[in-house]
Amino acid sequence: MNKEITIYSKNNCPYCVRAKMLLDSKKVNYTEINVEDHPEQREIMIKRSNGRKTFPQVLIGEFHVGGCDDLYALNDSKRLDPLLNLSETNSEAEHHNLAIVGSGPAGYTAAIYSARANLSPVLFTGREKGGQLTTTTDIENFPGFPNGINGVELMNSMEKQAENFGTKIIFGELTKVNLSQRPFTIYSGEKISTCDSLIIASGATAKYLNVPGESDYKGKGVSACATCDGFFYKDEEVAVVGGGDTAMEEASYLTKLCKKVYLIHRRDKFRASQAMQDRVKNNPKIEIIYNSSVQEISGDGKEMNTLKVKNNLDSSVRSLDVKGLFISIGHTPNTNFLEGQLPLDEKGYLKVNHNGASTEIPGVFACGDVIDSNYRQAITASGSGCKAAIDAERWLEENKL
Repeated sequence: MNKEITIYSKNNCPYCVRAKMLLDSKKVNYTEINVEDHPEQREIMIKRSNGRKTFPQVLIGEFHVGGCDDLYALNDSKRLDPLLNLSETNSEAEHHNLAIVGSGPAGYTAAIYSARANLSPVLFTGREKGGQLTTTTDIENFPGFPNGINGVELMNSMEKQAENFGTKIIFGELTKVNLSQRPFTIYSGEKISTCDSLIIASGATAKYLNVPGESDYKGKGVSACATCDGFFYKDEEVAVVGGGDTAMEEASYLTKLCKKVYLIHRRDKFRASQAMQDRVKNNPKIEIIYNSSVQEISGDGKEMNTLKVKNNLDSSVRSLDVKGLFISIGHTPNTNFLEGQLPLDEKGYLKVNHNGASTEIPGVFACGDVIDSNYRQAITASGSGCKAAIDAERWLEENKL
């Protein structure tokens, strides 16, 4: 008999969507409780999830799985299916002309262009379907949307456009690839596929601070998504760490919910666009702390309540009484699944030829944030996805594949 699966969620929560996508891919039934729409469930959720204050929270029976990352970790370790009473299924390897890894602006654009060229691409979404933009509330600088557009809405539209042209979309994360022989072999969990050409658009993953107390209070005050978890800190004081556009957006969003927002940056200048900086500097609910770094996160074991911040100029330490810390300090390119088969630059990003998207292995192309440590914009990612698709089409034609 299957155990009841419960997922506690809220509106506009990309990690809730990702958790549900994994459960949907297993074809299991679950009960979703939207805590934002049913606030009486808030304390019940916190109690059932051992004090966690982050969305989503997943339970199988009374076994507390945790959040989205915990659910995926359970799946990666092959312990999820037994908990769900699912049996293993084996299928023969499928062959594809072109495989695309990643479902951000670069991956979907590559899919649109290659599908229109009749390459019949298959796209593996990766763990974060829709990429980093799904954690963005409003995108104001993507051409064609004079009033801006929600990140999830934009990525859903790109996905639909790719599917309309014939892209096969598979919800799954590549765990490894073999680029040493042709056709290339790609592995997604238990699923094995082969392909003649490969476009890597695997993006990047949010970094954490790695300071004392951070791991202890993840989900209990420490978060990387204000739109997901700001709900828990209404009328509280919170802090944001970072100096880019995302940090500015997180801080601005939190002022709609919180009493006060500290914005902590290690330098004396932000790297964010001037428009985003002006928005933050003109908000009376935001206090900016320059030239400072988080040293320690502490609390009572159930939730964080104090942040120690060190001034990088005079080494003085200041304590902030905050209930939440939202980290927005950049990203690490997702290249682990390649296992060193392609060269990286000094920052860990994939190397491609100067004028295009080709890697050193013929037939393998890369685009988006996995190659870009400089611009990191949705529009530049889309542009590089276009280049990768055109390069792949030309290579396949030249090699009569």
